[in-house]
Amino acid sequence: MNILYVCHRFPYPPKRGGKIRPFNMIRHLTEQGHRVWVCSLVRNEQEAEETVGIEQFCEAAFMAAVDNKVQTARMVARLPLTTPSSMGYFYSAKLQRHINTLLKQEAFDLIFVHCSSVAQYVTDVTGIPKILDFGDMDSQKWLSYVSHKPFPLNLGYWLEGTKLEAEEKRLARQFDLCTCTTRAEWQTLKDYATGVDTDWFPNGVDSSFFAPDGGDYDPHAISFIGRMDYYPNQQCMLSFCRDTLPLIQQQDPEAKLFIVGADPSKEIQALGELPGVTVTGSVDDVRPYVRRTAAMVAPLTIARGTQNKILEAMAMGVPVVTSTAAAGGIDAVPGDHFLQADSPQATAAALLQLMQNACERQRLAEAGRERVLEHHNWAASMRRLDAIIAKCVSYPPMETTAKEAGL
Repeated sequence: MNILYVCHRFPYPPKRGGKIRPFNMIRHLTEQGHRVWVCSLVRNEQEAEETVGIEQFCEAAFMAAVDNKVQTARMVARLPLTTPSSMGYFYSAKLQRHINTLLKQEAFDLIFVHCSSVAQYVTDVTGIPKILDFGDMDSQKWLSYVSHKPFPLNLGYWLEGTKLEAEEKRLARQFDLCTCTTRAEWQTLKDYATGVDTDWFPNGVDSSFFAPDGGDYDPHAISFIGRMDYYPNQQCMLSFCRDTLPLIQQQDPEAKLFIVGADPSKEIQALGELPGVTVTGSVDDVRPYVRRTAAMVAPLTIARGTQNKILEAMAMGVPVVTSTAAAGGIDAVPGDHFLQADSPQATAAALLQLMQNACERQRLAEAGRERVLEHHNWAASMRRLDAIIAKCVSYPPMETTAKEAGL
């Protein structure tokens, strides 16, 4: 098949959450013999330079360079409108023109869109089967911010979340089939009751890359991995260092925390001044930091979809202590494959258990990796995707269905 693939972040190199899922789809589709045209955005020269190499995984790739100041202005311009501001941030006239040209030049058998924010580029296209992979339901993430932001800023998040939820429902009706990353996100999508067929397929993890290396670990060390310009990551680490880490250090004065992730804010950088805390900023490879620690902690209170950091730590044989919110996208059992805790006291106790009990750490290390190998591998996920695509392309063209329905 000829497939037009549109995504909100350029999917190469696949080194952050928003890039990993689309990259694995694109690579798989190409390996299956399909011809894939990739269309996406880049936000700076460095990101554009890093895209070199994507050509081996697709038929062709096009990136539209956008300026953050311009995109922010597009967001502001939509504040008084019913259109979500985030749609403005991901809009590029250049990308729209390129997609329109491709649609005229090539005979596409399928249009696949990853993330609702770029569905706008092909909303009006008919006669070609279309799949919208929401991944996570972004509206619910915005709405979850409301209780964590001060007044009146929280009103802005409520407004954007409400507008985005309405837009997600409208967009879903413009596609033949819609998908999500987890069962929980899928339930949210089904509850929208749009009348459109829905399904889900999970994120995987490269278990040969994220694997144990047989080295020793520091029983006094714990780690957190994630981009530190992302509010949920910032919020959970600020709270963890304030409320939980002191409880751990009371029992283990040598306890240390490594916060590993790109673009830490000034508040996060300041955490590096606390006893035992290291803020690394961007690193070439997160694996050595995770492998050398007794546990990886993911105490997020705001989380949607699958937390790749949890899967990757489990694949490396490093036990995870996570919140209920962050565990929702992981196909694993609390207590059997990871530890779950939601209060500072419970989180501290769980981490100390792994830091002080080598046998318990080993049990969870082995069980966690085995679970990832069985339930979060890309091969199985892509088999689900193949079945979803086969189902979609078997449907009558949307324009015919609409006419028959009298729309």
